[in-house]
Amino acid sequence: MSERINFGKLPPLGTVPERMWAQVVRKERYGEPIGAFAMEEVPVPTLEKNEVLVGVMAAGLNHNSVWAARGFPLDLIEYMKLRNGSDLDWHIIGSDCSGIVYAVGSGVTNVKVGDEVVVQPGWVEDEDPWVMRGKPDTAIAPSARAWGFETNHGSYAQFCKVKSRQCLPKPKRLSWEEAAVYMLSGVTSYCMLYKYPPNTVKKGDVVLIWGGSGGLGVTAIQLVLMGGGIPVAVVSNAERAAFCQSLGALTLNRSEFKHWGALTKADVMPETQDRWVKAVRPFEKALKELTGGKMPAIVLEHPGEDTMPTSIRVCNGDGMVVICAGTSGYLATLDLRFLWLRRKRLQGSHFGELDHCREYNDLIANGTLSPVLAHTYAFEEVPLAVQRMADNTHPPGNCAVSIGSAYV
Repeated sequence: MSERINFGKLPPLGTVPERMWAQVVRKERYGEPIGAFAMEEVPVPTLEKNEVLVGVMAAGLNHNSVWAARGFPLDLIEYMKLRNGSDLDWHIIGSDCSGIVYAVGSGVTNVKVGDEVVVQPGWVEDEDPWVMRGKPDTAIAPSARAWGFETNHGSYAQFCKVKSRQCLPKPKRLSWEEAAVYMLSGVTSYCMLYKYPPNTVKKGDVVLIWGGSGGLGVTAIQLVLMGGGIPVAVVSNAERAAFCQSLGALTLNRSEFKHWGALTKADVMPETQDRWVKAVRPFEKALKELTGGKMPAIVLEHPGEDTMPTSIRVCNGDGMVVICAGTSGYLATLDLRFLWLRRKRLQGSHFGELDHCREYNDLIANGTLSPVLAHTYAFEEVPLAVQRMADNTHPPGNCAVSIGSAYV
């Protein structure tokens, strides 16, 4: 019997090998995640002057891994060739990470070899003219990328390559796995709920959270409670409802309602518009019964196509629907009358800025908020883990992948 390969084991600090193990996606394997990933030995990336090589202790799972594995809606390998001049025909995904600094470029001053860090996925060129002019919104700078999705050498590997500005101190109170799961979903939720004034969480506000048991949702529940609001989590079954209730949320089971999906022309015509309005009323009624008649001041959206008509409908007057993704599809529809007549706001949101990452990291470090780690997978189980996310059979909360931490 052959000896098991220690795929995730890191070498002694100070030693940077020429090659490493990684869970790799290639174009010819695009499809369902279970078949898209394969463990391969690939070169350890070289560093530019402002880059850092991190020995990955643990990685966090995010839904963008599903899209990258399928090569849809974007063929990211081709995208990186066109956008970044990459000559690689493979992709290492993974946008959340905790680890140890193993090497730094010549211009790096904020971290040193041996530092324990978490990685925030807001990748941008330091010499981007947008950044150099001091523009505040680096997420929309021309060079901005989602690290580990729109860039290569993400966290599903023994080593990952990041910009030095992506490295933040790992909170000492957390395990490697806990530290690997909170940055992407946490900062995204934090900005959606607190960075679009005047529509920020206030005491007594009802906040409707789609996918309340997922990584984004469990973070949002804590953030709403932090601001004195009332989180209402929409979930898919009784188990997920119980999980969200244990975190302090009210819950609605979406499987009990049948009106989901895009609107059609008939849904807004005078002679037929009552059809959809009547279909959505049971959901509205159940929501009001939970909240004592109050409607959401903020709706935290990410499914998109299936839920946008409902989100716009149930959002309170002068409230905000804020969206960061389209996990059920991108072709969203809405009845514009509910938007303009009640002066509602539809706000797009994409991760956050470096200052937001620092603020959120402090909230984790001081114990105001905590990661909700539900399950840890082995490095070899990445294909299974991402497939479960694609199938919505993953456990509620955040999931981590143990890489270097498995050998500590």
